[in-house]
This record gives sequence, structure tokens and C-alpha cells, in this order.
Amino acid sequence: MVKSEILFLKQEDVIKAGLLDMKQVLAACEKTYQLLGKGEIINHPKVSTRIPDPVNWTSFFNSMPAYIGGDVKVGGIKWACESKKNATTPGIPYGIDIAILSDPDTVLPFCIMDATLITAMRTSAVAGLFAKYTAPKNAKVATLVGAGVIGRTAIMAVNETVPTLETIYLCDLDISKAEGLKKEFEGTCKATIIPSTDTEGCIKKSELIITQTTASKPFLKADWVNKGATVIQMASNEVELDVLRNSDQIFVDYWTQMITNTGKAVTQLYNAGEIKFEDVVELAQLTLGQHPGRKSADETLFCSSMGLGALDIMIGYSMYLNAKKMGLGVTLHQWDNPLWE
Repeated sequence: MVKSEILFLKQEDVIKAGLLDMKQVLAACEKTYQLLGKGEIINHPKVSTRIPDPVNWTSFFNSMPAYIGGDVKVGGIKWACESKKNATTPGIPYGIDIAILSDPDTVLPFCIMDATLITAMRTSAVAGLFAKYTAPKNAKVATLVGAGVIGRTAIMAVNETVPTLETIYLCDLDISKAEGLKKEFEGTCKATIIPSTDTEGCIKKSELIITQTTASKPFLKADWVNKGATVIQMASNEVELDVLRNSDQIFVDYWTQMITNTGKAVTQLYNAGEIKFEDVVELAQLTLGQHPGRKSADETLFCSSMGLGALDIMIGYSMYLNAKKMGLGVTLHQWDNPLWE
């Protein structure tokens, strides 16, 4: 009889399996984009259920299914959820995610795991990959806007992919959050982290800018961005459209999904007829060496991502394999004997 065993991995198990190793996460993300570019991944755009409605939402549930082929061969889905109420509720994360991994032949689920931190790690890993291919050569000064969870993992990512950085301005309206991260990374980050509330002033001194905020309207203006800088937008509603219009090249993580999100600046220009698919470069092209990324020192570049379910499944599968070797998790059974097989 086929066993219906499911390994359940709580968040602590996933951490023990190596999730906080940014090098490992970066490698998994890079491989994901390479397989995506080779046509070996099926990744449908995420479906979002926003409550009570798409505009005035207070919470949402995102369904993110994917199949990864190549030498991986695993199916899965991430159920990604956020609640604004959680932002002011102690003891509960703003976002709470879970992933299910399934065998593509039998379709039996074989792992259920907390994916909350997977989201945090892979979101910034994508920013790190963009920076790897588009940041100015030997970039020394960066500004990260937002000192929340993604601000933390963004520091981890650029620390790996832009090792020439000497200064990271970490901007947040709540300076105490930025100061907390500075203290947290003392001794482990190659660059000096400088907390600030002066986002405009810091950006004007920077070669690399990464935004990871919950801003409800654009705040980053085109005249803040130096010629030759790279801007990486991780969320929505952060950059004015002229930032894109003034850029020499536009990069996206996955065009098919990007244009489904009307909050993204790239999508707004697409819907206005100002850009089309042929005008952008996908991250897969960079990871496969099909495009050089930055072509010259004086190019101003813009990058934008939404995140893929395939990233979560790839990282989750890596953590599952690690966990199995380490004997982590609890084994569950979907049934003892299936009825009506």
C-alpha cells in the first residue's frame, strides 16, 4: 500500500534545516530563475483574495501554485496571508505563510511546512540577485528603505551579492527599528549600517537603492536618483512613474505575473501603453547569461519583483531534504486506509 506520510515542519524545524543561510537561499533562487527561463517551471500568477474588497482590504490570502521540473520534479503551493491587524497585535507576524509539497506522479502531499520566513528570505534574495547583475561595479553606498522583516533580510542579501559595499543607509520612519537592525548586524555585515529618517538625503548619496516598505503611495522621486544608480522596488506604491521613465533599462522578475498587479509601477506604464514586454528584461535572462544586465557605468537601472510561488517551493524542497537528513519534524498521515480509492 502507498503510504500517506506527510512530514510537518514547524518554523523552528525549517530554521534548523538551514533557512537563514542566505547563500543557500540565493543559490536556490538563482536555480529557480534558470529553470524558469528554460521553460521547466510552471508558475501561474498568484491569485489574491482580499477582504473585504481589493481596494480597502484589511487582510488577504494569496494562492501561489507551481511545478518545478528539471532535476527537481516537485509540485507545491504556498498559501500566503497578511493581516493589517497583526501589525499592532503582539506575538503574531504581519504575514503568515504555509507551503505544501506534493509528488507530481502520485500527487500525494509529502510535506507541510511553515513558510513565513521562506517568504522573507526569498523576497530579499531576489533583490540580491537583481543587485548582483545590475548594481554599479564596485558600488560602495546603498540605501535600503524600510527596516522591517524584509529590511533585515535585504541586508543579508546585499551583504552576499554586493561585497564592495562600505555604507548602507537604513531608512525608516521609526528610527528605533533601523537602530535595532544596526545592532543586530554588528560584526556580521561587511558594510557600516547607518540608521536614518532622511530617505531623500540618503538616496541622493547612493549607487544602489532598495525599497521594501508598506507605503500606500509613491514617495521615491526621479530627481533623487543619481545617474548610474540602480533602483530595486520590492513592494508596490513606492516609486513615482518618472523613476521608470528616466531609467535606461527596466528589469522584472517575471513579466507574466507582474502585469497582473495594478499597483506595480511597471504595470501602470504597461497599461498606459508606455512599455511592452519587449522593453523589459526578465531576471531569468540574467541568470542564464542571455543578457549582460548593466551595460555601462552611466546607465540608470530599475528593477521590480513580485515573488514567485516556484521560489517558495524550491527553497521549501531544499529545506525538506535537509530536514529529512537531520531527522527533523513530525510525521503525519492523511489517512490510514483511503475510502473510495
